[in-house]
Amino acid sequence: MASRIQVTHPKNQIVSAALLLVLAFALAIPTQAFAASPVPSLPSFIENIKDGNASTLRGIYVEGVIAFPVVQQPYGNPGFVSTTDSVVTQFSMANEVGNLGLLAHNTLAGAAFPQLKIGDTIVLIYGDGHTHGFLVNDIQQYQATDPLSPYSYFKDLSSDTTLSALDLFNKVYRGDYHLTLQTCIDNQGNASWGRLFIIATPISSKDANTLE
Repeated sequence: MASRIQVTHPKNQIVSAALLLVLAFALAIPTQAFAASPVPSLPSFIENIKDGNASTLRGIYVEGVIAFPVVQQPYGNPGFVSTTDSVVTQFSMANEVGNLGLLAHNTLAGAAFPQLKIGDTIVLIYGDGHTHGFLVNDIQQYQATDPLSPYSYFKDLSSDTTLSALDLFNKVYRGDYHLTLQTCIDNQGNASWGRLFIIATPISSKDANTLE
């Protein structure tokens, strides 16, 4: 898919720069350590985050693991990732290609992402309280070949395949409708050593009472 992208076009140069920012630096900003708190029931969490806006994603829930509010990126700032503890950020560029992306620093809400496993159910909650369920079916990990460079390539830890930032974006964010969670991997004290992607496909909508 990446071969179809004309990176010399000014608009695509802007897109490339945004991708490099998100993939290379945005999720590895040093912040205070993540402090885990007890996970409430799904109905309780829904009541806490509802604001009446049916079209806006307001929360992500995984039973016993995650109950985080979701915020949206400011218009025109696809590199923004919230530095508020226990808050996840919706990735606008994933929306633009027809999918859902959620970003979090690995020292904050993203610290919970590695606890997810194949077969887990992720519930997304919208402002009016309705929910969409997703099933985790793929977990991908990559090492940044040059963690301090915005032009780093990324090595797939399962296959040793090396991808550019654009190729990696196409792999984890494009395709059939799905949800992707992204954070950094800390290794040997390097918070930007690698990238973790949790990929989940949609299942039937869940009633708030099903995961009490």
